[in-house]
Amino acid sequence: MPRAWIVVLGFVLAGVGGLGAYFLPLFQTAASSSSAGPGAIPNLNPITASTQPFTVLLLGSDDDAKFVPDRLNTQSMILVRVDPSSKHATMLSIPRDLWVPIPGQGVGKISTAYQLGGAQAAIGVVESNFKVHIDDYVWIGLNGLVKLIDKLGGVDLQVTNPVMDDYYPADLNSANDPYGYYRVAVLPGASHMDGVRALEYVRSRHGDVRGDFARSERQQQLLLAIKAQASHISIADLPNLASSFNGEIKTSIGLDRLRALLAIGNDFNGANIHRVVLVPPYTSEGWAAGQSVVFPDWTQILPLVHQTFP
Repeated sequence: MPRAWIVVLGFVLAGVGGLGAYFLPLFQTAASSSSAGPGAIPNLNPITASTQPFTVLLLGSDDDAKFVPDRLNTQSMILVRVDPSSKHATMLSIPRDLWVPIPGQGVGKISTAYQLGGAQAAIGVVESNFKVHIDDYVWIGLNGLVKLIDKLGGVDLQVTNPVMDDYYPADLNSANDPYGYYRVAVLPGASHMDGVRALEYVRSRHGDVRGDFARSERQQQLLLAIKAQASHISIADLPNLASSFNGEIKTSIGLDRLRALLAIGNDFNGANIHRVVLVPPYTSEGWAAGQSVVFPDWTQILPLVHQTFP
């Protein structure tokens, strides 16, 4: 079912809006271990897919030369709940500066958990604070996102708010001076963006008066655009697409999850995707330990979260 594969590819990649290409390395791994030839696409639907809901934590990090590998903060955290039976999904953006207890580490920004203990620490801090269960995770770095979008031929976005940033980090593939910066201007209107431009659009935070809240909305918008663009590729493109992400995407997702996504891929659209950003009154901005942070109001956040996430 080539069309279902393409839709699932888009779905898995966009943090529910299209969770899909984030999981492409799994296609390659499964192909090399369970099929006749290298690069072949495995049959992911030999049995009936599970209809049980599941939750995935999507993580994005700055992984340029300023940082020690595997000692990275998460610049983006999106919690995704997928219900294959009802064909509904919810994606919840978690502010990176959310000030929370970190298991075994005291109190700090939620973004630092990944640096302290990798994916399991990031999962642990979200589970303990949001009182949810997470089944799997997906992590992607800067170059992984850029390569993905370029391999898809770019994405189409409707920019509603301009992005003006005089201090955008010039750290992509710049090992000689990863601390440099340059000016980014993304004006309102329809725009077709390549990988670098799309990264600028969703990563910039200095020129928007709403700060990280607006950036979270732009990230969700990009994920939906990736989902839409992924539907334009053919099944023959998948092996080459998967091979381009060597080492730049990590995930615990298994084939059963992909079967579930395959089962609902053709029926998934914007109407049954619920998008949540924790803007005030769920959160408030302030200062703690000499740094700008976001304080959660758990009395309002937890009832909202538990409408969808168990």
